Amino acid sequence: MIRIGLCGWGDHPTLYKEAKEKNKLAAYANWFPAVEVDSSFYAVQAPKLAEKWASETPADFRFVVKAYQGMTGHSRGGAHKPFESEDAMYKAFHESIEPIRAAGKLDAVLFQYPPWFTCTRFNVEELRTAKRRMADIPCALEFRNQSWYAPGTRERTIEFTKREGWIHTVCDEPQAGEGSVPIVEAVTDEGMALIRLHGRNVSGWNSAGQPNWRDVRYLYRYGEEELTEWGERIDRLAREASRVVVLFNNNSGGDAADNGLELMRMLGMTPPRGSFERPAAPEPEPVEQMDLFDLT
Repeated sequence: MIRIGLCGWGDHPTLYKEAKEKNKLAAYANWFPAVEVDSSFYAVQAPKLAEKWASETPADFRFVVKAYQGMTGHSRGGAHKPFESEDAMYKAFHESIEPIRAAGKLDAVLFQYPPWFTCTRFNVEELRTAKRRMADIPCALEFRNQSWYAPGTRERTIEFTKREGWIHTVCDEPQAGEGSVPIVEAVTDEGMALIRLHGRNVSGWNSAGQPNWRDVRYLYRYGEEELTEWGERIDRLAREASRVVVLFNNNSGGDAADNGLELMRMLGMTPPRGSFERPAAPEPEPVEQMDLFDLT
């Protein structure tokens, strides 16, 4: 089974009938059968919110939930804040995703580690600890530092990922130095393979810290040839994993939805709604014209 989706559901206006769609997730689910929840990275969400998401989506819809930043070392200098301890942080996170898991809609929790998370013995133990804390929850692993896939290390990293029960994340991102990883086509869990497509904007990738980084980091539109190559990779991965989840994250310019639907069409798939026809763009509100000579 192959599921194609996007990272987040709120910033894809071409999928909505109205500019201010009241229920964007339900509208999104008409087009894609899977989505990545990224709000969970910035804050551990209330369980009632996950319950709402589960209730607003079809029975066969699936979520990949991003791990809270305190769990992946992004919050340096007090990773578990605002929680009393790491135990409390993980407990809160488990509770936050339980409604999705209980509904049978959780594909995996994505642990995306930061660029400074290098391949060291200490960090290997950090990974073991994180996986142990997640118990039986399926977890996907994504690195942002090339040291994990350096010559002589790459195969050991994949072997470790498989042995420890992680789902390897196949990434497509700009090759922009140590803070990026190459495409590593591998399956470490027979149940699932995860692909995340970040685009190939090298200058934008290195824009961290700039005021407009959100506008340029993922500013990229995949061409037909690139999507064809990914279609071939997906076919190969699908021979080793029972399901392949593909998530487009190239949305700084709003290209993710278009690329996702284009890949779906290439693979002979159709959106859940059964048609590729897009909703008409919302009509602009009429502007009242004032007679320049009517000054009364």
